[in-house]
Amino acid sequence: MAMLRSIKILLVLTVAAFGFVGALWNLIDWAGTVGAVEFTTGMTGWQGGGAAWQATTNPLIVHAGAIFIPLMKVLFAVLCLIGAWRMWQARAADREAFQRAKTFALAGCGLAVWMLFAGWIVIAETWFELWRSDLMRSAALESAFRYAGFIGLIALFVAMRDTDES
Repeated sequence: MAMLRSIKILLVLTVAAFGFVGALWNLIDWAGTVGAVEFTTGMTGWQGGGAAWQATTNPLIVHAGAIFIPLMKVLFAVLCLIGAWRMWQARAADREAFQRAKTFALAGCGLAVWMLFAGWIVIAETWFELWRSDLMRSAALESAFRYAGFIGLIALFVAMRDTDES
């Protein structure tokens, strides 16, 4: 059981690393982050998209979206880091104590999936019709789906209860 607990901790740390590294790159390439949001909200990735009624290049909306991305990544990374630390501290405890120690880790994973789903699937793909863009469909939407899928799978594995006391 100690091995499975250690693997769960490592997976949560990996989600935290994904958040911290992703936020770092969003900040290092701030122009690229803002540009990607503006490309999405401006709906310029396909012919006629920019003329759609919901298309906008309003700097407040664009910058709010650009700030949302690294902010959420740091937030879910911190939650996962706290969760991994608590899980590490409870790694030798009974199964109920270890289960309780997972709360922050699962909250971090849940927030990550929410950020990816809300940001890319609901807002970018559905509202701003990013699915129409050949350029961003694979680069953004398929990647967001892949990340959310992996993080969701990690959360399910981490949430599983231990099967015995050992």
